[in-house]
Amino acid sequence: MAVGGADAQPAAPRTPAGDLTEAQLGDLIGYQLAQAAVAGQRVFREQVGERFDLRPVEYTLMALIAANPGSSSSALAQALAVTAPNITMWIDRLAERGWVRRRQSSTDRRRQDLHLSAAGARLVAEATDRLIEGERAAFDGLSGAERAMLLELLHKLARHR
Repeated sequence: MAVGGADAQPAAPRTPAGDLTEAQLGDLIGYQLAQAAVAGQRVFREQVGERFDLRPVEYTLMALIAANPGSSSSALAQALAVTAPNITMWIDRLAERGWVRRRQSSTDRRRQDLHLSAAGARLVAEATDRLIEGERAAFDGLSGAERAMLLELLHKLARHR
């Protein structure tokens, strides 16, 4: 085989850490998503998790409640594809910490509407700012257009679950 010629094979993709050949894994979306998630989880842990003793799912719940005040736990369970008992457990934890408030629905007495407390709203705002800056630094190899394209493609994949 000629070195650097037309017959040269491209180097096989390597794992981001450990320097292993990925082989067919390099063509699997799920594998690549999992590898990319490792970096995203590190950003979350360093910027929010350790600072506020907050899990990703708890931050996500609070961010969704902030964007959808008055939402129900069943709507959150559906949005996150988790069971109602799990949502209740997480909401209980957030309520115990004073970040989420339950209010009786004005339209359905069987339902409780969820809202953030003032402290919860401040926490979500600060955590979101820290995550945006942390991701910007961690993923600085992406141009603005690449970042926008990646977000669009990931959202498109998520809509097809």
